[in-house]
Amino acid sequence: MSIATSHPSISAIATAIPSSSSSSSSSKSSKSCSYSSLFHVHLKSSTSRCMRRASCRAMVQQAVQGAPAAYAKEMERLSAKESLLLAFKDAGGFEALVSGKTSDMQKIDVNERITGLERLNPTPRPTTSPFLEGRWNFEWFGSGNPGLFATRFIFENFPSSLANLSKMDVFFKDGNAKITANMRLLNSIESKVVLSTKLSVEGPLRMKEEYVEGVLLSPTVIEDGVPEQLKGALGQAVNALQQLPAPILDAVASGLKVPLSGSFQRLFMISYLDEEILIIRNTAGMPEVLTRLDAPPSSLGESIPEYES
Repeated sequence: MSIATSHPSISAIATAIPSSSSSSSSSKSSKSCSYSSLFHVHLKSSTSRCMRRASCRAMVQQAVQGAPAAYAKEMERLSAKESLLLAFKDAGGFEALVSGKTSDMQKIDVNERITGLERLNPTPRPTTSPFLEGRWNFEWFGSGNPGLFATRFIFENFPSSLANLSKMDVFFKDGNAKITANMRLLNSIESKVVLSTKLSVEGPLRMKEEYVEGVLLSPTVIEDGVPEQLKGALGQAVNALQQLPAPILDAVASGLKVPLSGSFQRLFMISYLDEEILIIRNTAGMPEVLTRLDAPPSSLGESIPEYES
């Protein structure tokens, strides 16, 4: 009788313990599986880290390359703006433009600089931009401009010593515009013609302008500028005006109004807009350049477009 037979507990223990050969084989197999798993985990982790590094490197490289490009474009835009303003000054400004003293070379130089600035337009939807609202001063305009009617009338019928157009501005607000032409007669009498128009948004760049009303405001006399030979006649005219009935005086004080609804309209495109400069082109492609007179809006946000594509 063997010890294992005579002692059942020892037999059970012997059965539970594997032989040395099977134990060694199982251990090697387990270690092999463990090393293989660790290798695949390490390989996956390394691949993931490499991909992350490559992605980060690409992002950093793009940022490094993009920042100088954006900076260079902005510097180019600011330089183009300064160049255009200097071209206006060299051409003699608004007075030389409306009096016909601007030369052909100066005109083509200004138009070349206008085109150069337009291609750097920072506002993709100018017709709905808050930058559009506010008061703007006309620096340059071509044929088809609403203020050109007053300009042609003045310079075709009166010599510059008798009447001239000193400046012209426009005020945009809530889909409406008021264009004011400031005239001076005999260098001593100032008068204003105001055109009221209604604006309709027809696209991200295109708008329609309909004339509503024209008003000829009562003139203001600059007494220091009145020639001596005209002071007597001017005094008589003022006395005669004061003797008019009150309703007529009130009408004169508020200005002579001319309804224009349905008479005139035009389409134009805003080709450039930022916080300081506005460029408009009419259907003939003639540019109008305006500079802001008041403080620009603090917000750059775009309003909801009011047109149908």
